[in-house]
Amino acid sequence: MKWPAALPPGSLRRSDERQIFSKKFGRRSAWARSLWGDGVAPVVKILFEEWADRDLPLPSYETPGAAGADIRANLPLDQRADGLTLAPMQRAICPTGLRVEIPVGYEMQIRPRSGLATKFGITLPNTPGTIDSDYRGPLGVALINLGDAPYTVQHGDRIAQIIVAPVVQVGFAVVEALGDTARGSGGFGSTGKR
Repeated sequence: MKWPAALPPGSLRRSDERQIFSKKFGRRSAWARSLWGDGVAPVVKILFEEWADRDLPLPSYETPGAAGADIRANLPLDQRADGLTLAPMQRAICPTGLRVEIPVGYEMQIRPRSGLATKFGITLPNTPGTIDSDYRGPLGVALINLGDAPYTVQHGDRIAQIIVAPVVQVGFAVVEALGDTARGSGGFGSTGKR
């Protein structure tokens, strides 16, 4: 069962969220309780672009244990037949047809799909990409072809995965010295290979 394709603004109540989640993963699954106790997951609000294909599924978790929700290429009408072709080493922004409202205190990370990366060399040049909670523009996925052959992203292909994670904003303070540790300033392989 997939998440609902589209909901009118303001129509998703907590009881609706619980019902959708329960139908997808089971009423009181251990997984759900481990994440949110007896509550529900934070909700990312989604707005389709005017030109977007609303028949494509929303981002979705393909298994109950999936950390990332797969997001799809939602190409403009004039690109849907031919797709978006990336030559080797070419970069492009692949549209998703979505805008998002991420809850305050969270970020959305855009990460590569391992199958695309290992089989075809399709990955993200800035992985993970970060979408801030106050961003309201179009959601595009920066792709790069690290393979040795052209690759075509078709309309509706799963192109990346999104992970929504809590954010901690820290303070910054200039000091005269840093505390000592056993590691010290060792970096870039200083702990050895084995």
